[in-house]
Amino acid sequence: MKRDSRLSAVLHALLHMAQHCGPMTSAELGRCLGTNPVVVRRTMGLLREAGLVAAGRGHAGGWIIKADLASVTLRDLHEALGEPALFAVGHRSENPACLVEQVVNAALDDAFDEAEALLMERFASVSLAQLAKEFARRHKACKRSAVA
Repeated sequence: MKRDSRLSAVLHALLHMAQHCGPMTSAELGRCLGTNPVVVRRTMGLLREAGLVAAGRGHAGGWIIKADLASVTLRDLHEALGEPALFAVGHRSENPACLVEQVVNAALDDAFDEAEALLMERFASVSLAQLAKEFARRHKACKRSAVA
């Protein structure tokens, strides 16, 4: 099953950008993410439209984070990406004539709605600053263990 990994990729890119001194080009971000710079530009364009990043042109140009890391949540990023579907499970038929299937669809819809609301609540409580802090903690621990 193919999964939509854009949210994960955006988080990865933004955390690299947060650690980097100065702008990062699409090519640099593409290397970090193992993808093509065109994919980076397309995705960053969505974040630029949401006011989260900016792009500079010219010799010292590249992408920079425009927003405060503490104010940007996973939910903000999910919304900036166009709110991709969170679940890959769906109905066999969207407009079934069968009453049994109507009941099944209603039960699945209720469960999906409840799960999505819970996940969106959690996304709203996790900021980029929290993720950057956790990265810094892990990075420091790796350096300590490498020295020991």
